[in-house]
Amino acid sequence: MSQTQPEPISEDDQIQQEFEALLEDYRKTNHRQKIELITKAFNFAKAAHKGIKRRSGEPYIMHPLAVARIVVKEIGLGSTSICSALLHDVVEDTDYTVEDIENLFGAKIAQIVDGLTKISGGVFAEKASEQAENFRKLLITMSEDIRVILIKIADRLHNMRTLGSMPVAKQYKIAGETQYIYAPLAHRLGLFRIKTELENLSFKFEHPDTFKEIEDKLAVDEEARNLFYKDFSEPIDKKLTEMGYEFTLKARIKSVYSIWLKMTTRNIPYEEVYDLLAERIVFNPREGMSEKDQCWMLYSAITEIYKPHPERIRDWISTPKANGYEALHVTVMGQGGRWVEVQIRSKRMNDIAEKGLAAHWKYKSGEQDESELDKWLKTIKELLEHPEPNAIDFMDTFKLNLFASEIFVFTPKGEIKTIAQGATALDFAYSVHSELGNHCIGAKVNHKLVPLNYKLNSGDQIEILTSKKQTPQQEWLDFVTTARAKTKLRNLFKKEDKALVAEGQKRIESALAKINLLPDNENIVRILNYYNFTQRNELFMQAGKGALDLDLIGKIIFKPKNENVLVKYLKMPFGGSSDNKQAPSVPIDSKVDRKKSIKLTEENAGKTYILGECCRPIPGDDVLGYVDESEKVIVHKRQCKVAAKLKSNFGERIVSVDWATHKILSFIETLEIKGIDKKGVLIEILKVISDGYGVNISKMNIETNAGIFVGRFYIYVHDTEDINNLCKNIIKIKEINSVQRVQE
Repeated sequence: MSQTQPEPISEDDQIQQEFEALLEDYRKTNHRQKIELITKAFNFAKAAHKGIKRRSGEPYIMHPLAVARIVVKEIGLGSTSICSALLHDVVEDTDYTVEDIENLFGAKIAQIVDGLTKISGGVFAEKASEQAENFRKLLITMSEDIRVILIKIADRLHNMRTLGSMPVAKQYKIAGETQYIYAPLAHRLGLFRIKTELENLSFKFEHPDTFKEIEDKLAVDEEARNLFYKDFSEPIDKKLTEMGYEFTLKARIKSVYSIWLKMTTRNIPYEEVYDLLAERIVFNPREGMSEKDQCWMLYSAITEIYKPHPERIRDWISTPKANGYEALHVTVMGQGGRWVEVQIRSKRMNDIAEKGLAAHWKYKSGEQDESELDKWLKTIKELLEHPEPNAIDFMDTFKLNLFASEIFVFTPKGEIKTIAQGATALDFAYSVHSELGNHCIGAKVNHKLVPLNYKLNSGDQIEILTSKKQTPQQEWLDFVTTARAKTKLRNLFKKEDKALVAEGQKRIESALAKINLLPDNENIVRILNYYNFTQRNELFMQAGKGALDLDLIGKIIFKPKNENVLVKYLKMPFGGSSDNKQAPSVPIDSKVDRKKSIKLTEENAGKTYILGECCRPIPGDDVLGYVDESEKVIVHKRQCKVAAKLKSNFGERIVSVDWATHKILSFIETLEIKGIDKKGVLIEILKVISDGYGVNISKMNIETNAGIFVGRFYIYVHDTEDINNLCKNIIKIKEINSVQRVQE
C-alpha cells in the first residue's frame, strides 16, 4: 500500500500558524491580555505587506511576526511593543504614514513605529554625515522611549538569524555592524542571552570555518563534559535540597565566540581554554531574609564542598552592574583539578539577567534612587547636546560609554560613585561637574597626591583639587577615557580647531596654486592618500598646525610617477595604517564591481588591491575588501579593529574578496613556540622550519626561565597553509607544548 505524502502547508496557513504561536507566547506572560489589539495590528501589517517576499523567498509578514515573538518571549515586553514590532516596517515599505498608524493604534504605538522608521536599514546610512545623524536619531528615540531600541535589537536578531540568504559582502557589513554596536547595546541593556547570540552569529558569518572547527571540538568533548558536570553538580544538588531550597541547576557552556576570543587574546589553543563550563544556580528566596544574605549562605554551602579560588569572587549583589545585573560568582576547584565558575542568582536576579530592562521595570518598587541604567540614559542625553560632527568619532565616543565595565569609588564624604573601569582622576572630576573638570589641577586618592591621569581602582577614595587659574589643555584628551569627559573637552577645543582647519585649507590651496592646480576633489584625494588621511578636516588641521611639509605637494605628490612605484607595490603589497588611514594609491581607471567577489591574485598585488598595514593579512586568512576613494581595494582581516569600523561606517564600500593560489609572494609572520628547555630542541625546531619546508627565518628571539623556553620565530611564508603545516609538525617535537601564530 503506497503512503501518501503530507500536503505542503499553504502560505496563509504558515502565516496563521506563526501568528497563533505569537499569541501563545503572549498568553504565557503576566501582561494584561490585549489580544484584540494585537490581532488588529497583525491583520493590518499582513494586508500592508501582501505579496511582498523576503530575499529568502518567504512572505515578508513572517519577519515582523518573528520580531514580535522575540519581543514578547525573549525580551518580555507587552502589547504596545508587540504591535509596534508587527508594524515596524509598514511606514518605511508601504504607502501608509505615521499619522495612519496613530489614527488606528494610538499615539504611543505611532511614536515607537516612527522611531523605528527613522533608524531603519541599519544604524548607518550611505554618507558619513548621514551616519552621524542617523545614529543621533537612534539615541534620541532611545532616550525618549527605550522600547524603540529593544524592538530594534529584536529586529537585528531576526535579521542575523536569517542572514544566510544575503550576498556575502552584505553579510560582512551587517555582521560587522552587529558586532560593533548592537551586541554592546544588548549587553548594556542587560540582554545577555541576546548579546551572546548576536556575537556568535556575527562570528559565524565572518569566520565560518573557524566557527565550525570550534563547534566540532565542543561536540567531541560533549559526552566527557556531561559526565564531569553530573559528578560536579550532584553534591551541590544534595546540599541545597538538604537546606530546603527550591532551585534549578543549569550547565552554561561558553559560546563559540567567547572561546575564540579567549584563544586569540591569550594566544592559546582550544585545549587550553579551561573554563568552558559554568554552573548557574537559580533559587526561590525565602521570606524574612534578604536575597543578599541568602546568596552568601549558598556560597558558604558550596565552598564547604569545593575549595574557592581566593581571587575569583565577583560580588555584583552589593554593587550591581550599570545594566542592572546582580549575581554572586565564585570559581571553585572541581574534580580532576578543573576550575568551575558557579553563578548564584535569585529568581528575580535571573529574570533581570535574562530579560534586562523589561524585567528591571517589573521589579521596580518605586524607590527614589535612580538605577545605574537611568543614570546611563541621562549621560546619553548629555552626549546628544553637542555630538561629534564626524560620524566615526561620534561612534567611538558613544562606544566608550557603552562598552566600559564599572568600578566603584568613594567621595571624601564616603558616598559611593560608579565610574568606568580605566577612568582617571580627571574623568572623575568631569563626572561630578564640567566646571570641576575644567579647573582640576590634581587629586588626592586615599589621601595621597596624584596627577590628573592617575587611573582609579575600585574602592579608591578620591578628592579633586582645583584652581581658578587652571584651563583645559589639549593633552587632557589623552588623560581621559570616558565618553562624558572626552565630549566636554572636545566641545571646548572645537572653536580652536575650526580656526586651524581654515588656516590649513588656505595653506594647501596656496601650495596647489603655486603649481597651477585647483583644489578640486581629485587633487585633494591625492594629497589625502599621500599623507595617509581619510578625512579632509584632519588633513587641513595638521596643515594648519604646521605639522606637514607642504613643499612635497609640488615636489613629490604631483610629480609624474615612474615604473619603480609599481614594482615596490608588487614586492610588498601592504598599505593602510592601524588608525584607518589608507595608503597612497596607484591611480586606476576602472571602477570596482562591488557586487562580485574580487580575486586576489599575485599579478594584481599592488595594482588593484593592497593589504592593510594594520592587520597584515596573508593568503588563507579570512578577509574582506574596502574600496577606497581612488577605487583601490584595501584588504583587511575580518576580525581587524579597523575593518570593524569600516564595516559599520562605510558598509556600501565593503566587498567580498577571495585569495587565488599564492606561492610567489612571501610574507613575514611570527610563530610563538613554548616548551621544555632541553639540549638540542632548538636544532630540531630549526630543522623542521628550514629543512622540512625550506622556509627562511628572518630572525628569532628566545627566552628561557626555570627550564621553560618561549621563542618567537619571524619566518617568511606564502600563505596560512604554510603556517598550519609548520605548526602541525613543530608540535610533534616531544618537548614542545604549544605553537601559535601571533599578531605583532
